[in-house]
Amino acid sequence: MPAVFNPARRLDEALQSAAASAGLPAADFAPEVRPADAQHGDFQANGVLPFAKRHRLTPRVLANQLVAALPADVLTDCTVTVAGPGFINFTLRTGALAAWLQDFGTREALAAGAAAGPLAGQIWLVDYSSPNTAKQMHVGHLRSAVIGEAIARLLAFGGARVIRDNHIGDWGTQFGKLIWAYRRHLDAAALARDPLEEFERLYKAGNAASEADPAVLKEAQQELVKLQAGDADNLAVWRHINEVSLAAFQEIYDRLGIRFDLTLGESFYNDKVSAVYRELTAADLAAESQGALVVFHPEHPRFKTQPFIIRKSDGAANYATTDLATILHRTEALHTDGVLYVVGKPQADHFEQLFLTAKKWFEKTGRTLPRLAHVDFGTVLGENGKALKTRTGDNIKLKELLAEAEARAFTLVSEKSGALPDAERRAIASVVGIGSVQYADLAQNRSSDYVFAWDKMLALDGNTAAYLLYAVARIHSIFRKAGATPGDAAAEAGASALETPAELALARKLVKFPDAVQAATAQLRPHFLCLYLFELAGEYSSFNTADKVLVDDPPVRARRLLLCARTLLILETGLGLLGLRTLQRM
Repeated sequence: MPAVFNPARRLDEALQSAAASAGLPAADFAPEVRPADAQHGDFQANGVLPFAKRHRLTPRVLANQLVAALPADVLTDCTVTVAGPGFINFTLRTGALAAWLQDFGTREALAAGAAAGPLAGQIWLVDYSSPNTAKQMHVGHLRSAVIGEAIARLLAFGGARVIRDNHIGDWGTQFGKLIWAYRRHLDAAALARDPLEEFERLYKAGNAASEADPAVLKEAQQELVKLQAGDADNLAVWRHINEVSLAAFQEIYDRLGIRFDLTLGESFYNDKVSAVYRELTAADLAAESQGALVVFHPEHPRFKTQPFIIRKSDGAANYATTDLATILHRTEALHTDGVLYVVGKPQADHFEQLFLTAKKWFEKTGRTLPRLAHVDFGTVLGENGKALKTRTGDNIKLKELLAEAEARAFTLVSEKSGALPDAERRAIASVVGIGSVQYADLAQNRSSDYVFAWDKMLALDGNTAAYLLYAVARIHSIFRKAGATPGDAAAEAGASALETPAELALARKLVKFPDAVQAATAQLRPHFLCLYLFELAGEYSSFNTADKVLVDDPPVRARRLLLCARTLLILETGLGLLGLRTLQRM
């Protein structure tokens, strides 16, 4: 079997070919090849039993029939056994392991192998982060930003053309109150010092004044009407608010290593909502109800009486309107094959109604709807089990959270590596601190809530960023001692065949990197990749303990340096896909 990026996929295809050769209805056969427990081999096909049940065949007899019909290259490079009632186990021979390590020895080779998958040529848009302008990003914005960036990187690695869209909230009723207060209570010095802090203060002042005095509320509403009508002065204030907001957001994105291709806020779609009203009404999907324009879904158990409001009774648009206009733009202007909305769980009903409405709309108008998915996530909790807040009950500002992460990491780095120059310790602390916050989020099943605990997050043992970054740094230190560069062909020249149990175990784990990437990408759950990297680092630690790398025997030294180099490559590539930076020294 030639070395291919994903051996499991190759074995899956081989079994389907074997089914066709054996005269079986191969179109109905899904081999379901997955990484196996070590005691069973490297990969296991689990699809024989359900196939046999559907066709009233004896599973074990069928499994043996399939093994006999496997292509010769599979049997050359794998030992194949049938276990239990009909599981097919594959164990890669040493030569196949070595071939994979040689063929996928660079980041470019890994990327090329991954990009040959089913996503190749597709256009996917990832909608994530999406804060509101005039407000500071807080801890509640963390998960969307971190998860969204990781998913975007995974999709791009898999061969998709990815469009990252920051769908900011830059339009709406709050701007009337904000502009009213801006004109009357602006503190220019405070604005220069911390713009978002000042905007939040102004909004609170405008909101309080509006609630206390109906005349002020009317004035604030008029400011909004003027803004929406294109008043030059109000538009200038609004643009200034958004400009400084985006600049403040960008400082946080830079620290997290996040970039966007588009930043199209709700205002971008302001002139596009009339088409939504017109088309949904013409298609008999929307109707007037109590002065509002709504869509009902009578066939849905929950939504048959819960309207999807697309125009409020006062004539204003809302999130539903803007989101429908956004879907149309992403279809017709960006030609997307799929759109992912990385938004918290509480918005599940909104997205279900949105997608259902869009499906009916596009069917009625003869358009092809991209695949739409709500990538939900749970809440960040404090150690008291409640949503993470400050002691006063306010949301924790994200910039302050990241600053504290760096400060705590700096203390740890100074304790362990106090001899390093201050600037280097601070650079290390930035990577470790920010990476620890990112990884603690990504290592959880995104659908679950998780507890934010500093000590656990920054620990040098367990499934943490610090542990993985330290593993990377340890491998770099081996190459410094060897006077070699990771991946240098000269250091690997003349490597003998893999031999010891620890060497083979590490090689087998390395070959399963594609499966971890595939699982994380297909299910949009980065924690699968996190778990793999943690297990790989553990396997490497066992190898490093059992087998000395820098031995005097050149062929043995070369093969162990090769294993070190491939482990480093996979760790750095995997952490990069998660959005983390790595270090050569800690």
